[in-house]
Amino acid sequence: MKSLFFLKYKFNIFLAAGLLSGCSFTTPFSQQAYEQATSLKVEALATMDMATDPFPKHKQSVDLLKLNVEKAYEYAKGRPKNAETTKQWEIIKDPSRNSLGGFLKRWQDKNTLDKKYIQEAKNLVSDGFDGVIELESGKRKPEEQQ
Repeated sequence: MKSLFFLKYKFNIFLAAGLLSGCSFTTPFSQQAYEQATSLKVEALATMDMATDPFPKHKQSVDLLKLNVEKAYEYAKGRPKNAETTKQWEIIKDPSRNSLGGFLKRWQDKNTLDKKYIQEAKNLVSDGFDGVIELESGKRKPEEQQ
């Protein structure tokens, strides 16, 4: 569990560095990207709550969640000057990291997960999505850039 807290600390440093670098070097605010991130956060956390059940029972929901996260990543990647947000999506979806992708892989490998582990993982995943949401909401709206 200590490693989860260490990763959360590292994420917060990454997020702070990104926010301190200023948004003038990033793409303008996108309502679609913001809504996509907030919606996926809710979907991801709700799906994670199901991990006390056997994985096959929820495989279809997990596959749909992964697809939607991949769509959000591709949308972020396709926007100019959006490297920080794209990097955060990469972390969220990566099955070898301690974020959503890693959680889903662990659930599939272990079949069921403990409630305490799920809650700790939800905190990390929530922070990851909050990073995307904060990066997007901190961007200037197109009308503010003129």
